[in-house]
Amino acid sequence: MAFASWMSRLGTETAFEVLAKARALEAQGRQIVHLEIGEPDFDTPKFICDAAVDALRSGYTHYGPSAGLPEVREAISAYVTQTRGVDYGPENVVVTPGAKPIIFFGLIACVEPGDEVIYPDPAFPIYESMVNFLGAKPVPLRLREERGFSVDVDELKSLLTDKTRFLILNSPANPTGGTIPREDLAAIADLVRERDLWVLSDEIYSRILYEGEHHSITQFPGMKEKTIILDGHSKTYAMTGWRLGYGVMPVELANHMTRLMTNSNSCCNVFVQRAGMKALQGPQDEVDAMVAEFKRRRDVIVDGLNAIPGVQCLRPKGAFYAFPNVADLDVPTRQLASDLLEKAGVACLSGTAFGPGGDGYLRFSYANSVQNIETALSRIRGYFEEAGLRP
Repeated sequence: MAFASWMSRLGTETAFEVLAKARALEAQGRQIVHLEIGEPDFDTPKFICDAAVDALRSGYTHYGPSAGLPEVREAISAYVTQTRGVDYGPENVVVTPGAKPIIFFGLIACVEPGDEVIYPDPAFPIYESMVNFLGAKPVPLRLREERGFSVDVDELKSLLTDKTRFLILNSPANPTGGTIPREDLAAIADLVRERDLWVLSDEIYSRILYEGEHHSITQFPGMKEKTIILDGHSKTYAMTGWRLGYGVMPVELANHMTRLMTNSNSCCNVFVQRAGMKALQGPQDEVDAMVAEFKRRRDVIVDGLNAIPGVQCLRPKGAFYAFPNVADLDVPTRQLASDLLEKAGVACLSGTAFGPGGDGYLRFSYANSVQNIETALSRIRGYFEEAGLRP
């Protein structure tokens, strides 16, 4: 049986493939340290779980509005208004099962085949996958280590053309942990304000920040009217399996995204929405404690990686990923990541899983205990010594 040609343009997310391989090795009795998957290892706070149970018992088991429950959209708009300092109302919010649909729906609603989409490289692989799937032209914007993996505004300017219809920004970023400084966001806003293009600002890691304050491009004049904020509960509240995300955008676009929700998912799970509302409105001390622990783990893994000959690792400013440069080892990074899993029992990702700009790098998620991180560092060092890998 034949399949539609556009399926060949659809990519994947390597983290889940490596996780499956690691699980298969564990089934054979191997002990694997999991540093591949971008998922907090903390449990969802109890008060959020209790809110979900209360919602179930109160009858939140039926369909809801495609854009989300009114009270949930109200809570999200209030939260985003407070955290970004930009006024939004519930009419600007669309609630989705996880945050990925905001990427997909945003591109479907705004991009035609042949349009150009600028996205960061290295970056979350679903950006490029969705651009290719829709028949648009992916235009990678290289994020360079010497700039702290931030956006080079001059390079962005050189990529903008009359065909550019969409720009994707991600700060704090996956896989690098880099952030875009406020002054650079202001310069980007000046570049695109008068252009006929949309901006997707992926701010899913906005609360996992170790220094300074989070800044959104929507804070600059004229940008609220052309920007989609992507956010959600997975990372901030350790709710990855709950599948709860949202987009905040101009009303006209929200109406289009709502129709896409109607045609694809009908609505987002309503008792999960109620729990997510409680997450935003309830105590935030567990979030703060989680971020403090991530910072402690960041320092352990970065210091440990930098102590290994041939490895250089910047200290990420946000998210929970270390992105060390291993180019001096002169081993293809895809092979190196595979060998670390097969021979050292450490699951990580090749930087190439995030685009050509990731060649020469590995990504380690430090959403794991300090003990396990130290075990991984010991195994990595031991494997490099045994294999004779030195600069």
